[in-house]
Amino acid sequence: MNTRGTEMANFHSYLRLLTPLTAALLLAGCASFSPDGGMGEVAALADARTGVPNALSAGDGEDRLAPLLAQSMTADSAVRIALMNNPGMKAALAALGASEADLVQSGRLRNPGLSFGRSHGSEGNEIDRSVSFDLAGLLTMPMRVNIERGRFERAKLQAASQAVQLASDTRRAYFTAVAAVQREQFMQRALVSAEAGAQLATRLRQAGNWSRLDQARQQVFYADAVSDLARARHQALATRERLTRLLGLWGRQAAFSLPERLPDLPAKAEEPGNVEAQAMAQRLDVRMSKLDAQATASALGLSTVTRFVNVLEVGYTNKSTSAAPRENGYEVSLELPLFDWGTARQARAQAVYEQALQRTAATAINARSQVREAYSSYRTAYDLARHYRDEVVPLRKTISQEVLLRYNGMLASVFELLSDAREQVASVQGAIDTQRDFWIAQTELQSAIDGNGNGAATEIKE
Repeated sequence: MNTRGTEMANFHSYLRLLTPLTAALLLAGCASFSPDGGMGEVAALADARTGVPNALSAGDGEDRLAPLLAQSMTADSAVRIALMNNPGMKAALAALGASEADLVQSGRLRNPGLSFGRSHGSEGNEIDRSVSFDLAGLLTMPMRVNIERGRFERAKLQAASQAVQLASDTRRAYFTAVAAVQREQFMQRALVSAEAGAQLATRLRQAGNWSRLDQARQQVFYADAVSDLARARHQALATRERLTRLLGLWGRQAAFSLPERLPDLPAKAEEPGNVEAQAMAQRLDVRMSKLDAQATASALGLSTVTRFVNVLEVGYTNKSTSAAPRENGYEVSLELPLFDWGTARQARAQAVYEQALQRTAATAINARSQVREAYSSYRTAYDLARHYRDEVVPLRKTISQEVLLRYNGMLASVFELLSDAREQVASVQGAIDTQRDFWIAQTELQSAIDGNGNGAATEIKE
């Protein structure tokens, strides 16, 4: 009976020690990887802000890119290609896996420790056995899981923010590249006109009908046209290459075609509405700042819990000696707060939390200011582009037609005709620039509403 009673007591001791370990194993079993690694949420956030649905979730591949590259590229198709094919975007999405792995790891207890010892003395052989596991890790596991879950949510917002930023950069690069193509083609036509004017000026000078000053003026116009065309060609190449890098294209893929001119202006400009409230609801950097503050608050709670007990382990021990009954028991090891009472760690967590709150406030202030500034730039760019389209260019065309009529009627000189051609070049270039600036300003406005998470809070230095 005594032997049986001892065995039952040992069995109950095993059960009591295995109960927390079993609970830890159950908690660890709850930590698993998601089916899509968070990609579904990232794609949904990006789709709502880039204006190009199903770009991230579609994946890359030659079969998906080929139909897009076979046609003249539009702003939307350029964004779709970039989101599908940009290596930096792929790297950002791959970083989600590391963040999710940290989340899963936080829900798993540290592996138990096993020790075994054998000694031989005058009284026989002595064998020590012990099993220990991290009790502090078990107690703080829910808090660590919450912290890592917040970090994973932030990683998803960061990936979506990079997608939004890539879309904005691609649109800006696209409109700049198309404007450069349009300017290059116009400068080619302007050069032909300037060359004809220079030849005419030379003949008139030889015939004695023009002064040396008039000939020099026309020659310098031709020289300027040559240099302007060279700069326009380089600008067209440089802007195209920047777009190519954002699209992640190389080799034969880089031979995509761009339209010859920018899209027409919309019939009317967008009304401001309540863009500030829209930005507060949609900006990803504001959401990330709030998550940072919440994560810091969780970390502060963890620091408070582990202020005194930083290392705590519990284990089961078993000792047997030759010719003696087996001895069972347990042992607990912990770090004694004799020199470090954790006050510095707690103070640091409190300071970091205050810092996170101030960063959140700064992000919100900057967001409101940026969206107001962006709308003013958008509206100004639209009004200027429309002014060139409806006023400057038609007036310049009317002047050119009238000068040509007077020249044909021998009421205007060749000098007036060529001088008007020089002024017309400047007007057309201004029209192209203002139209490009409008489309870029529209992109900037949407970017200000959506937010890209690139540290807007750093603008406030105080």
